[in-house]
Amino acid sequence: METIRFDDVERLRAKVSEQYGPWSKPIEITQEKINQFADVTGDHQWIHIDVERCKKESPFGGPVAHGFLTLSLLPAFETANDWQVIGFRNVVNYGANKLRFISPVPAGAKVHSHSRIVAVDPRPQGTQVTQETAVHVVGNDKPALIYEGIFLYVK
Repeated sequence: METIRFDDVERLRAKVSEQYGPWSKPIEITQEKINQFADVTGDHQWIHIDVERCKKESPFGGPVAHGFLTLSLLPAFETANDWQVIGFRNVVNYGANKLRFISPVPAGAKVHSHSRIVAVDPRPQGTQVTQETAVHVVGNDKPALIYEGIFLYVK
């Protein structure tokens, strides 16, 4: 596996790409997971948790996951990249430039993600890497979510 020091900005910039990397392992979005997320966040909107009403009234034919539930899974996606960043003290989630919820994630679906590096910038505290991640329902070409996150690899 190729290793790149967090402060080797030029080698990291060589990883900037229009192409996404490999798919992560899929994660199943169970109704139980949706219900637990509703309990944690207080978002008990019927379109997420009322299975019978969703079957009758929802345009999706059943419950769908909260968009923020899908987003919250980003750290859980396991991806086998052929390179890794090394030598940093820690990584800080610095924020986001873009977040779009594009298509629904039905209860019972499996989702997976893939990412690409879009920018690498030196900062006084370390190196800032901007990464775009697309989450898809397995088998769907259209993403459920696109997120552009900013991460700071700290010296």
